[in-house]
Amino acid sequence: MSARVTEIIRMLRAPFFSSIMAPLAVGLLIALLTTEEFHLLGALFVFIMGLALHGATNVYNDIYDTLQGTDRLNVHRNDFSGGSGIIVENPDMLPQMVRLARISLVIALLATISLMFVIKRPLWPVLWTLTALSAFFSKFYTAAPIKLAYRGFGEIAVWFAFGPMAILVAAVSQNVSFHPFILAAMPTTGLSTVSILMIGQMIDVDADRRSGKMGLAARYGNRVARYAYIGIQFLLVLNIAVLAFIVLPHGWFVALAILPYLFIFPAVFSIVRREYDNPEGLKKAAGLNVQIHLLFSFLFVVGLLLTLLI
Repeated sequence: MSARVTEIIRMLRAPFFSSIMAPLAVGLLIALLTTEEFHLLGALFVFIMGLALHGATNVYNDIYDTLQGTDRLNVHRNDFSGGSGIIVENPDMLPQMVRLARISLVIALLATISLMFVIKRPLWPVLWTLTALSAFFSKFYTAAPIKLAYRGFGEIAVWFAFGPMAILVAAVSQNVSFHPFILAAMPTTGLSTVSILMIGQMIDVDADRRSGKMGLAARYGNRVARYAYIGIQFLLVLNIAVLAFIVLPHGWFVALAILPYLFIFPAVFSIVRREYDNPEGLKKAAGLNVQIHLLFSFLFVVGLLLTLLI
């Protein structure tokens, strides 16, 4: 892999793309459950759109968290929180980062236009509303004057973008909108992504407070944030159970997604409960939590595929 490609992957923080790929796959598969029809072009365009928007979000977050001081103040940067640190280490790369974010938004726009030729006309307003909201979140999650993450709305924005919005836009790409199956699945993947954000906030709490980035941990302290994290994971498991055993016909295989919570979450729970004010201790919990997220996402998709086969 060339150095340039590696650099772009780092700028986009591509390893975190699982947070958008999972809800898009879930939305596509549940739409297929409802219609038994699969539109390949719709799936292709919605994945391009979703990945481009997520890339723009990651880059804009790095840009504005650096310019507003958060990333410069963070002494606990790690693989799971604190941004990429690219601009902190190489300030001259700021113009390249801005250009990459804008190119990503243009790609998302072109993919959205392409989707218009695949989906039914009555779904166009839903498609464009979701695209516009996603573009808004991508920049103004951290950018002034809105700065959602700095004003205590970051957790809601992340949940909404990587849960309801992503699952719905994937369904729309298959000509499905607010079907009960889609509505029941909407919270799941967003909760998983917010769990990553929550531990990241606990690690970064000092830098966030000093820069005015007042997320839940910075606002109420890690003692409260640890319970919020545990509550989020409980709600996610409950949502999957309802989806598997009540909502989806023959959806039992979806319960496979709960397995990481049986085998990995107890260790994370123990660390978060004891080390909630120790950034170094929380880094281990963050790594395990990302494992939960990845396994949950994979098993959720596998469970839906198995449900389609029976």
